[in-house]
Amino acid sequence: MSDNDQLTNSEQVRRGAVGVVPPAAEYATPAATRVRPDVAARSEASDRRVDSARGRRPLTRRTWFVIVGGSILPILILVGWQLSTSLGLVPVSQLPSPAMVWNAGIDLIQRGLLGQYMAISLQRVLIGFAIGAVLGIILGAVVGLSRLADILVAPTLGAIRAVPSLAWIPLLILWLKIGEESKITLIVIGAFFPVYTTISAALRHVDRNLVEAGRAFGLRGVKLFTTIQLPAVLPSVISGLRLALAQSWLFLVAAELIASSMGLGFLLIDSQNNGRIDRIFLAIILLAVIGKLTDALVGVLERWVNKRWA
Repeated sequence: MSDNDQLTNSEQVRRGAVGVVPPAAEYATPAATRVRPDVAARSEASDRRVDSARGRRPLTRRTWFVIVGGSILPILILVGWQLSTSLGLVPVSQLPSPAMVWNAGIDLIQRGLLGQYMAISLQRVLIGFAIGAVLGIILGAVVGLSRLADILVAPTLGAIRAVPSLAWIPLLILWLKIGEESKITLIVIGAFFPVYTTISAALRHVDRNLVEAGRAFGLRGVKLFTTIQLPAVLPSVISGLRLALAQSWLFLVAAELIASSMGLGFLLIDSQNNGRIDRIFLAIILLAVIGKLTDALVGVLERWVNKRWA
């Protein structure tokens, strides 16, 4: 080996050991690729706050644009619906006009039935959803954090989850009779599984470094779960709650279609028996609107949770 080679290698070793600044070609690397991800994220968040303070919020983040944009499709559907009935493209016996549906709602309001039906259905959903969500969080946490519980419990719950909602109704009526207990229990079953599934799956993938850091600070058991593990899976929790709420409305209609004397599900089956298609459309629209409003409440909870823990 020549002296030049030895000098070159020695120089390379010396530079690597003492951390000499690399050649000028490496300075050409864009700054964005050299910035640490967390620093870049903070800079981006800071820029967004500055833009917001200066009134330069993106159009898609402005409240009026969100409201107007979300209203376009429903308005188009309503216009198409009105044109279809006005031009006689669809028989009124199959598709009543918006005016007919509106008049059916006014008639039920004047008779004092519509508000009662909406209130009883909403009450059933909220009670069943609350109970099912709490049970789903508790059992999902146990299965997600314990390998032994996962082995013992998860297969059975997976099999029960596959049972259709209508299959539970005869058994619940036999056990709990035709009353509020059977309907709420069915809603609890519908709300439980989305929350349980999402939380148990998410907790299995929590960063172990976070858990070890919490334990290093003396966190154990419930305190470790509420402080470290639950905030780490908050997006999954919110997704599970939204799915559970949608499932609650599905299971409510299933319960009220079979065994009920009040509620929006009862209004559907009663209108079918009486040939009142305008009331059928009214019940479907009310279920969609109330379902969306309750989902919006979960969205408010999501924003509060993100500010509190994220």
